[in-house]
Amino acid sequence: MKKILILGAGLSSSSLIKYLLDHSNQYDWKIRVGDMSLDMAKRKVNNHENSEAIEFDVLNEEQRIEEIKNADVVISMLPARFHLLVAEKCVEFEKHMITASYVSPEVKSLDEEAKAKGLLLLNEIGVDPGIDHMSAMKVIDEIKAKGGELVSFKSSTGGLIAPEYDNNPWNYKFTWNPRNVVIAGQSVAQYIDHGKYKYVPYQQLFRRIEKVSVLDLGEFEMYPNRDSLSYRETYGLENIPTLLRGTLRRPGFSEAWNIFVQLGATDDTFQVENTEKLTYREFINMFLPYDEQDTVEQKLCNYLSIDMDSKIMSRLKWLGIFEENKIGMPNATPAQILQKLLEEKWALGPEDKDMIAMQHQFDYKLNGKAKRITSSLVVIGKDQVHTAMSITVGIPVAIATKLFLTSVINQKGVIVPTMKDVYEPVLKELEEYGILFVEEESELD
Repeated sequence: MKKILILGAGLSSSSLIKYLLDHSNQYDWKIRVGDMSLDMAKRKVNNHENSEAIEFDVLNEEQRIEEIKNADVVISMLPARFHLLVAEKCVEFEKHMITASYVSPEVKSLDEEAKAKGLLLLNEIGVDPGIDHMSAMKVIDEIKAKGGELVSFKSSTGGLIAPEYDNNPWNYKFTWNPRNVVIAGQSVAQYIDHGKYKYVPYQQLFRRIEKVSVLDLGEFEMYPNRDSLSYRETYGLENIPTLLRGTLRRPGFSEAWNIFVQLGATDDTFQVENTEKLTYREFINMFLPYDEQDTVEQKLCNYLSIDMDSKIMSRLKWLGIFEENKIGMPNATPAQILQKLLEEKWALGPEDKDMIAMQHQFDYKLNGKAKRITSSLVVIGKDQVHTAMSITVGIPVAIATKLFLTSVINQKGVIVPTMKDVYEPVLKELEEYGILFVEEESELD
């Protein structure tokens, strides 16, 4: 019998937990799910005979050690800042670890010790990062195998609302952690374009967008995402002239969101005093020049050079930022205030379904001809529990866990899923869950 410890029972864990429980009798697994909320952990395991739910506090070192010592493999679905706490104890007590999150330099530093102890610490096996790595490497390896030379690789992903439920002027609703959406991009985006290095500061990020069309879903816009340059090594594309990773939104989102960026309303580094007494209108007015003559709306338009009748203003008004409603949150940062309002306006409705859209574009040369492969994925959520985000984050983690415990995956050390013996079997089983890429190839002029 193998003991699997899952830390974190949030939304992204729903499909992961269900998969492992569904396969637990076949493979003789015991699943232990720990979360700060015991009730949430209990709901996710739903009294399954091979499960146990516990209240878990990752900052309780004694509990953390005890739980990890009693497991064969640990799956960390905790917030990213806690993975190192888990990883260090996994290596210390010789336990394997799997997570969907980015591998940090601190976790990467455990590689040599993990290899020496014969341990697997598999990271970035969710959707983005995860499915993006595996699907990209599949095509990259195929192009290289037939002698092609890659000259451009662009990849973009978006967690969005499914088209049938897209009913607000922002064409967006929260499908994952709202805080991460509000503070997204607050670092320099780095990529390479035709051999030229590009560095985009946060203040310019939502102005540097490209248009992308995904299958029959129509047009999207993509803004650069974090550090694309590091993926040259990850994908074995050290000399590629163009490499860009980005985030997908519907057209018009970025120019409207950029208003909050330019105002400073997404800043999370300082607290505003007496915010419980402020209205949203007063909050927005804080960022604008003093002027007794003009309204807040007119001052905003003058300050940022936008038209009062523009689509940008209609989106802002729809959010309610000019309303005299009380914020009701003490000593909050601007980002927290904005998040509170957005959570009310961008919440998924009870019948809403979310969507993951992903697209890779590979340009390469072969036998003197320029070619392009466009690889696209669309996944629609099933319901409010098994959302597209939960499915595409949790199912790859679950499949990788099964493949490791059944000795299909035999890698050791701190890795991401870019090796063929990892991505190939995972992608194959993902197809059974409707996670399937459509590949289109064309010749370029």
